[in-house]
This record gives sequence, C-alpha cells and structure tokens, in this order.
Amino acid sequence: MADSDAAGASKAVVAGAESGGNTSAPGAASTGVEAMKAQAGEESAEVPPPSSDQNAKELEKMKSLAIIEEEEEDKDRREALKAENVMVSEAESEGSTSARTAAPTVVEERRAMANEEPDGEEESAEVSPPSFDQKAEELEKMKSLAIREEEDEEEKDRMEGLKEPEDSAIKAVTVGDTVYTSAVSFEDLNLSKELLQGLYVEMRFKRPSKIQAVTLPMILTPPCRNLVAQAQSGSGKTTCFVLGMLSRVDPKKKAPQALCICPTRELAQQNEAVLLKMGAYTDITSMCVIPSDSAHYIPVMRRPPVTEQIVIGTPGTIKKWISAKRLSLREMKILVFDEADHMLAEDGFRDDSERIMREVERSSVGYQVLLFSATFNDTVKAFVSRVVKDANQLYVKKEELTLDMVKQYKVHCPDELAKIEVIKDKIFEFGEKVGQTIIFVKTRQSASMLHGSLLSEGYECTSIQGAIEQADRDKIIKEFKDGLTKVLITTDLLARGFDQAQVNLVVNYGLPVKHDSPFEPDYELYLHRVGRAGRFGRKGAVFNLLCPDREHMIMEKIEQHFALHVSEVPDWRSEEDFKTALSTAGLL
Repeated sequence: MADSDAAGASKAVVAGAESGGNTSAPGAASTGVEAMKAQAGEESAEVPPPSSDQNAKELEKMKSLAIIEEEEEDKDRREALKAENVMVSEAESEGSTSARTAAPTVVEERRAMANEEPDGEEESAEVSPPSFDQKAEELEKMKSLAIREEEDEEEKDRMEGLKEPEDSAIKAVTVGDTVYTSAVSFEDLNLSKELLQGLYVEMRFKRPSKIQAVTLPMILTPPCRNLVAQAQSGSGKTTCFVLGMLSRVDPKKKAPQALCICPTRELAQQNEAVLLKMGAYTDITSMCVIPSDSAHYIPVMRRPPVTEQIVIGTPGTIKKWISAKRLSLREMKILVFDEADHMLAEDGFRDDSERIMREVERSSVGYQVLLFSATFNDTVKAFVSRVVKDANQLYVKKEELTLDMVKQYKVHCPDELAKIEVIKDKIFEFGEKVGQTIIFVKTRQSASMLHGSLLSEGYECTSIQGAIEQADRDKIIKEFKDGLTKVLITTDLLARGFDQAQVNLVVNYGLPVKHDSPFEPDYELYLHRVGRAGRFGRKGAVFNLLCPDREHMIMEKIEQHFALHVSEVPDWRSEEDFKTALSTAGLL
C-alpha cells in the first residue's frame, strides 16, 4: 500500500456548475433562493447586493419553503388517495356500472392535483378531453413528482441511517478556556452562505449528526485548536474535516492552505469527491496528489508549482512534491490525517507522516492539526500526545464501535476448498439478492488465486490489490461504485474508509492478523472490514470463513476483545442455514 515512485495529480476546480467539461465562471450557477423564486413565479428585478442579514434570511426562507413544499405535497398525496378510496367505496355501494360515475383512477387523481387551481374554484362538470401536449405535460409532472419522492426517501434513509452513538458514549476532553456548544443546526457554525448551500442542496443534509454536532464547533471555533477525534464508520466524520478545510481557506489566495493525507489513493479520491460536492458553490480549488500509472507519469520536477487551495493525497507522493519544492507549505492553515491510526502506526506511513508534519511545522505558523480515525490503539494515542500539542480530544467508547446494524457469523470450514465452495454456492447465490459483496483476503496471492478460481468456473467478479496498475484500480473501483459489478475481492487496500452504500455483505476469507505476529488478530483492521457492510446504519452481514485450528483461535480472541458473541452457521454446506442467517440479519 506504499506509494509508488510515480507521482500523479488530478486537478479539480470547485466553483459553480460545469459545462462541456469546463468549469463555468463564478456566479454562473443560480443561487437556491433565485431558483425558489423562479419556481414560485415571482418577477425578477434589479436589486442591490444583499447584506449578511438578508443572506441569512434568504437561506432560512429557502429551507422553510422547501420544507413547506414537501409538507404540502405529502398532504396533497394523502388527500388524493383518501378521496380515491371514498369514491371507490361509494361506487361499490351504489352498484354503479356507468363509466361516467366510476371512481377516477390514481392517474386521473394526480392529473387533477397537477391542474388544480389555487383559488379553490369548483371544477366544471363538463371538460374537454386533454390534448396530446397536455397529456405529455401531465406525465412529465408525474415523473418529476415520483423522482422527488424517491430523492426525499433516500435523504430520509441517509439521515436516519447515520450511526448515532448514545450521548454518554461520546467523550470530549478539551484544553484551554474555550467553551464549545454543540451545534443543533449547521447555521450554528457561522458558515458562509456558499457552504450552507453546498450542505443543503448538494449534500442534501438536514442537520449535523451527533459526532458532527460535537466535533465541528471544536474545529471551527477560534483559536481553532488541534483535534484528535475517534468516530466509527458511517458517523459522518469525513464531513467534519472536509468542512473544516473549506471553512479555513481563502479562495482569493492562490496557494496551498489545507493539506489532507490519506493512506490510499482510493480514499484520497473519495475524500476529494466529497469536497467537490460540498464546496460546489465556492471558488475554492483542489488537487488530488496521488501515484499515477506509467502511461500518465510526469516527473514531479517538470510540473508547475501547486496553486490550488486544498491538496488531498497519499503521504509518499506528498512528501516527494514537498521535497521537489512544488508543494509550498508557507500558507498552510490546516493539516488533516484521515485514518490516522493507519497513518501513524509502526507498520504504516509513520516516517512519511512525521516528515510532513516537521516540514509544516518549519514552514507555517498557527496551523491546525486534525487526526481522524475510527480506531486509536494505545500506542497511537501515546504518539499523538507527544506530537500534537494542546489538542482537544474526542473518543467514542470501544463497545460503541462494534456496528450493531451488522450481524456477524462464523462459518467453520474443514479446508480452503470448502471456503471456495461456500463463496460459489452460498455467497454468489444470496449476494445478488441483498446487494453488493466485498470479499477480504490477507495477501495479493490469495486475491489472485480466488479471483482466478471463480472466473474459471464462470462466476462474475472483480479483484483489486496493490500490485494492479493505478488506472486499472480506478476502473475496477468505478465499475463497482456504479453497480456494474456485484462481487469485489480485495486485500485490506479497501478496508479503511471505502464508502459504498449498496454493500450489505462482507466475507472474511482470511481473518486480519498483525504483520509481525500471525497468531495475533489485528482488531482495528477487523473492525474496519466489518464497517464496509451496512454503511450509514443500513443492515448488513459478515461471514467469517474459518479453518481449524488457528483461525478458530484468532476468532475467539476477536470476540473476547470486543466482548461480543458471534453466531455460528451450523453447517457450511446447508443453503437453509445461510438463508436463515441472512434473514436474521434483516437482508432477506
């Protein structure tokens, strides 16, 4: 997972709407308020630039209008359905067979709703048949209504699905005299109008999650102290540091001001995608500094200096750009480590991370350090206490880190061949019914072996691991995210921070163990793997395929560590036992 020698970068300008692949000029996209006015049929007029108070009122009005509009649509739909039921009942009781007096269909009711006059005038009994154009227009309105209903349901599922720990499980330790107040709404954070618009319109957020409500004030409140934050997968921690970066940079200053370091290129690309969406209404620019494949390789010495305000990338490549004097740190305001435990662990990117921190410290004054991760072991906590001075700390109790929405199972297999049979006969059969599946293996060789074995027998799946060319890795990830492939075999390359809401099934073909001790489980890595299923609080299941006796012993240690009981699938050959397990997990 270490960076390759090739250093690549992809630029993205986070400003307004794009047309034909080019970023439009700032201000080209209409604001949410102007869109609301256009929908309401208000006349446009030349007005002086709004004040800050007017901007706040306009944003509040935009949210209120959207909420009122949703409530009115829901009320209209309920009344239409109620009216339909009443008319059907009356028609049945009178025994009427006349087409003129029959209850209208749902389509007719929705058409009536679409054509209803706001002044409440009674409809004429005699109406002429609608023209072809009218029918097309009514059909388009119905489709728009259905799309809006679907989007509202998706947003409701996302907000309700956020993994929300109990308030008592969140422990915050602050330094200094600053008093932090939890944010009930995003307006409490004194964000710019453009960022609020990105949160509400692009991200479709309604309110901060519990983790965000506690963490964001600690990031954004002056004097903007350092922060060490632990939050489980699906809690919304990415929003915290992305919003922190967007809030701190000055778009008028063409120099790097925020740096986010990630353990893998896939996570870096994913984080930049969130940043592009959240900052869509700002003039802030970003660059993704990650290894590139040989076909697109450009030596770093031949590249121009970075002028984008936010840089997201992997530690080795970032270190090379700093050493080549192509990435200036003089204006740095905020340094973010995502998956900080992996970044600072002994067997991770500790050396590169320490060097980057030293370079930032030598070049910048008054910068803020944020370290985010789902897990922090004692060694990393001790390291952070030495390196990151005067840091606020936020932790979630260990027992709260076990994802309750994900049901975990043990499957005792007599040998490796039995594991492959389970995947072919059970996982592929049921996996297509419940969503997408990720199969984790320990080594690149295991990934190649399993992938080849399944393909040779006609099973469709893809495989990704560190030895694959970067361009191919990007293609495989995109196909999986687009839903074109359903089963993905991977090493722990995707164990951390990989977000795919449709993944409901995870299979541990081999349990994660520490590199220097093959009989000692890697507890944090196991937790990260489990976290790939049931993202954002959705239901999920994990099947741990175990061969005697070493894997049985490792699984017992995992259960003892997290103080949990992992249920057992009675017979690895029984289709009914797997069906029962998935039904218990709420997937069938």
